[in-house]
Amino acid sequence: MFKKSSIFLLCIIVALVSQVYAQGIYYPDSVWQSKTPAELKMNKQWLDSAVNIALHNENEVDRDLRIANLKSYQREPDYQILGPMKKRGGPAGLIIKNGYIVAKWGDVERVDMTFSVTKSYLSTIAGLALDNGLIKNVHDRVSKYVWDDTYEGAHNGKITWEHLLTQSSDWSGTLFTQHDWADRPPKEGAIDDWKNRKMLEPGTNFEYNDIRVNLLAYSLLQVWRKPLAVVLKEKIQDPIGASTTWRWYGYDNSFVNIDGVMTQSVSGGGHFGGGLFINSLDQARYGLLFLRKGKWKDKQILSEKWVNSVHQPSSPNKAYGYLWWINSDNAIQGAPSNLFYANGFGGNYIVIDNEHDLVIVSRWLDGKKLGDVVNMAIKAVGK
Repeated sequence: MFKKSSIFLLCIIVALVSQVYAQGIYYPDSVWQSKTPAELKMNKQWLDSAVNIALHNENEVDRDLRIANLKSYQREPDYQILGPMKKRGGPAGLIIKNGYIVAKWGDVERVDMTFSVTKSYLSTIAGLALDNGLIKNVHDRVSKYVWDDTYEGAHNGKITWEHLLTQSSDWSGTLFTQHDWADRPPKEGAIDDWKNRKMLEPGTNFEYNDIRVNLLAYSLLQVWRKPLAVVLKEKIQDPIGASTTWRWYGYDNSFVNIDGVMTQSVSGGGHFGGGLFINSLDQARYGLLFLRKGKWKDKQILSEKWVNSVHQPSSPNKAYGYLWWINSDNAIQGAPSNLFYANGFGGNYIVIDNEHDLVIVSRWLDGKKLGDVVNMAIKAVGK
């Protein structure tokens, strides 16, 4: 039997160890601390190699992103730019180890479009809706929550929140003048073939489609009843200390009536313009939130359950979760299979590597070089 004094002493030791452990987990305040590779026991040569690759392998996409979009989507019938766009900067980014900035390059405070990285932020809005009880279950049919004609019909009526989050809904329709079949049409056939295609059972086939991601944003707007940018600001960006420079846009024609107030439904990327405009430092904070499983300092601002669920392989695509990419297919060779990342047009990435306690943000990188950057950073850790 332990004496009372021994038990008391043991409790004190446990408390002290817990306190030391808690103090060892660093989160940035308004000023983000940097540490040298030596202080974090990292190999400087490998780290410098990662930075040099990112800095000297700029994506070939035109710096005038309007031109870039018009070139990329010229096959899409009646393609239009409907939302704001801006010229981009050069390569920029950061490597975060143990919460500290250990490397950075380019202008990390420049606000740029981030294209489909926005999708991963939209996923977070869905997770917050579940955390707050606004959505009961990802397997619920969306028509239970959005009762206008958006999900009418035998096919669209089957669509669940999970189908939208895994880009496997095969929703058919028109949203803000944009047709689902016109987004990245097949290389074969003509417009009539695309319009009259065979419908696929929701949840069985992965198809990257911005119209359907915008549909998720529209549906979440109906649930939250306020602008999703406000939800993101209040629930995520302010608590993690993000700047006030980021913006989330929709389209000129994507305003809808929410309780008598005309509110813009934001887009899930920059395919037609709009999406999230943000700097690299703010993206690194967001990445650190996911590395820390939704916890920021002493507060769980996004449930660990949701953070874990976003990078589980989905049935229609094992390399895709809830609007996050997963390295389960070894697309980034040599990196952990459970590494996950946000991926946007033009070489925009937020990489989360739990195994090595790393966050990597890279802007305007040649996509073929992402694996090199990630693997150099991992080699710098040396574990």
